[in-house]
Amino acid sequence: EEGAPGRRGERERSDEGPAERGPGAAFHMFVLMEDLLDKLKLLSYEEEALRRHNMRPLSRHYFALPTNPGEQFFMFCTLAAWLISKAGHPFEQPREYDDPNAVISNVLSELRSF
Repeated sequence: EEGAPGRRGERERSDEGPAERGPGAAFHMFVLMEDLLDKLKLLSYEEEALRRHNMRPLSRHYFALPTNPGEQFFMFCTLAAWLISKAGHPFEQPREYDDPNAVISNVLSELRSF
C-alpha cells in the first residue's frame, strides 16, 4: 500500500533508533571522540592544559564510555575552561568540588557571550 506508515525511507529520522540508522551508528560516538582528541592535540592540550593541572592524557574513548562520571565531568570542565581562556576570554578554572550546576552555568554563560 502506497504511503503506509512505517515503510522504509518514509519515517522521520528523529524516530529512528540505532538499529534503524545502520550498523555503524553505535560506533559514531567513538569516531567523534577520536576527532575531538585529534583537535585537542593540535591545540597542544597536553602541554597547556593537562600538565598545569597534573592530569593524565585522555584515552581515545574517554568521553565515549561512561567509566567515572565525576572524573569525566571534571575533565570536561577543565578542558572547557582552558578552551574558553585560549579563545581570549578570561575564565576561572573550576575546582573539583565546585557545584556542577554552577560550573555548567558559568561555562554556558561565557559561551553565550562569544
